[in-house]
Amino acid sequence: MAVVSSVAPTANLSYLDTLNALQRKAVECVSGALLVLAGAGTGKTRVLTTRIAHILHNNYAHPQQILAVTFTNKASFEMRERISKLLGRPVDSMWIGTFHSIAVRILRRHAEIVGLQPNFTILDSDDQLRLIKQLVKAEGLDDKQFPPRMIASAINRLKDKGITSDKAGSYENSVVAKLYHDYQERLRILNAADFGDLLLYNLVLFQGNPAILAHYQQQFHYVLVDEYQDTNSAQYLWLRLLADGTRNICCVGDDDQSIYGWRGAEVGNILRFEKDFPGAVLIRLEQNYRSTAPILKAASGLISHNRDRYGKTLWTEKMGGESIHIRGTYDSAEEAHYIGDKIETLQRKGDRLNSMAILVRASFQTREFEECFMRMAIPYRVIGGPRFYERQEIRDALAYVRLLVQPDDGLAFERIINLPRRGIGDTTLQRLHAFARAQGISLPKAARFIIEQNTHEIPLQTKARAALRQFFNDLDRWRNALQVQSHVDVIQIMLDESGYTGVWLSEKSPDAAGRLENLKELVQALAQFETLGGFLEHVSLVLDANTDNTDDMVTLMTLHAAKGLEFDTVFLAGWEEGLFPHPRALAESNGSGLEEERRLAYVGVSRARVRVNISYAYQRRAPQGWQSAQPSRFIREIPEDVVVHQNPSGLDAHRDMAPVMSHHLQNKNSWSNPASREAHFYQDKSSYTPKSSYGNALKQRVPVAESMHVTHSFKTGDRVMHAKFGGGVVLAFEGDKLLIQFEEGGLKKIIADFVESA
Repeated sequence: MAVVSSVAPTANLSYLDTLNALQRKAVECVSGALLVLAGAGTGKTRVLTTRIAHILHNNYAHPQQILAVTFTNKASFEMRERISKLLGRPVDSMWIGTFHSIAVRILRRHAEIVGLQPNFTILDSDDQLRLIKQLVKAEGLDDKQFPPRMIASAINRLKDKGITSDKAGSYENSVVAKLYHDYQERLRILNAADFGDLLLYNLVLFQGNPAILAHYQQQFHYVLVDEYQDTNSAQYLWLRLLADGTRNICCVGDDDQSIYGWRGAEVGNILRFEKDFPGAVLIRLEQNYRSTAPILKAASGLISHNRDRYGKTLWTEKMGGESIHIRGTYDSAEEAHYIGDKIETLQRKGDRLNSMAILVRASFQTREFEECFMRMAIPYRVIGGPRFYERQEIRDALAYVRLLVQPDDGLAFERIINLPRRGIGDTTLQRLHAFARAQGISLPKAARFIIEQNTHEIPLQTKARAALRQFFNDLDRWRNALQVQSHVDVIQIMLDESGYTGVWLSEKSPDAAGRLENLKELVQALAQFETLGGFLEHVSLVLDANTDNTDDMVTLMTLHAAKGLEFDTVFLAGWEEGLFPHPRALAESNGSGLEEERRLAYVGVSRARVRVNISYAYQRRAPQGWQSAQPSRFIREIPEDVVVHQNPSGLDAHRDMAPVMSHHLQNKNSWSNPASREAHFYQDKSSYTPKSSYGNALKQRVPVAESMHVTHSFKTGDRVMHAKFGGGVVLAFEGDKLLIQFEEGGLKKIIADFVESA
């Protein structure tokens, strides 16, 4: 039974004066199990640090008797600093740290019991992968059928669930189980452990040695955990074992912000807290100090559609605030321009760029914004990863394109000649470099000369010669294909036939799917250029653009990376079915994937202090062409009384696409009237070259701003014919761009010159 301890009458309680009633209750509840459900912006860190200071100030425990666990080194450092400031003295002897740092501290004390020496090495992910590659090779396995990264990912998942190698056979196939066993044996020989081992060995230590477990249970009078909703199974079991002594465990978290299920986090850990600790006290922190009332109502209304949650409603004493602005745009390019225009407007009004953030569901979405902001000269930073064209998979793919366009590009050749692996190692490259320098020619030309002349003066292994010959044959075939096929199709074929796409298809790490999406986005970007040379020139200009000349920059990041951050203005882009919620989440039959996506939407909305802008596009370019899109279901889950729709044609975001078409026909002039638009999205100082494979391509480069002038005679309601999409009806137009509902091809935006009257 949980007891709220009394406070010593001599205690100086001034540090409690800044707390609200529920925060103070959580601080003063120092006996038994306590779960603090802390909504976004409700001051959970203040509660956690003040509670520790309260325990120490009133001598309920000594510093070394407190265990406080966080998820990042930064969080643990800040916690220690804030506690020291509250107490006016350092608390160096207190056990504050991440799960891994605390676990390794315990493990080094008892390493011999699990077969290690106290000075064991901790392997990073690269070392782990290198070791698994050796084991796969030693077993004589095909590394394409059993990619080392996939094996490493499977082993890490087992460790996150607290499953040791001797029990792996019940959870994984025999090959993975065998490799897991061999991997652990090899680690013991090397006197090494990986990060997954740190907690796993702690579990083995505690479960197999009651005396050691009892020692730590008695030492830690209080166990406190931050971000409890993000714990995985191994972390959960570890905490349960340590807390079973005094059962004085305080977990602070928010089930509505559990968004890391894809990397092992179990939202069920926080949801079962009261069952794990009967009699536990549950305190909900709902007063928000960050956001305005409309933002909180939007976030609370959205998350209320989840079933698996404790339930809470955020509120604030702040009155007023802007409504949630929701904007539909024609396509993703226009979405980027719309947001860029809004940013410039806010900046002119005095808002700093670093008070604004654009949050996207998938990393590939950043490309459109990066290119748009470069043209508009808006400084930006990408958080959580490199800029789009600096990402590994994009640089690799661009190297293939560069070599296709420029046969003498030695740097591109060297980057991809053994990617994927073709049996061309460092020794072969060194010999090719030596020959190229001696002859005064480029590296690719040297390699081609050796193969075409069939000379054996340069000592290359038979396998390497064959691989080089095949590589150059492939390059020639792809170059020839450019004469009869579109460059977009050829690049897609090249990435597939070269095996590069397969590299990421076989990759089972959490970021592999995102890399594949980035490659698809790259191919889609190619379609906006008439030639590969023009595209490469554009990429060079983008990479050369220096956006780091100021500290005042717009932040661009994924929703996952935004957790824990806050901004005055938040732009939530790409809220469309098929993008957000993500299709993989919808494929989960039990609905857990959709609920996690909704929690991600909740996190996005609740990052904002002052204003939220949500946008979606009616169509996006996909590898198979333009695809119509519908607004995300999350939009209609936001309470209507805090929403203002800003669609260019007055479209109702909550309607299906079929009624939308009818609405367009009933409002024929809504798009063609410039006064009805909030901004001229296409006037972006850039130009493009309309092209078609059907013989009516425009030969001149047409500036987009000029294309706003109407040079066609089509009217809304006219029937038209397109060589590829067939018959359709013009729904609206803007300049020379027609929005057409095709009978078989769906909703498309087409240049007027590409269609004829039917």
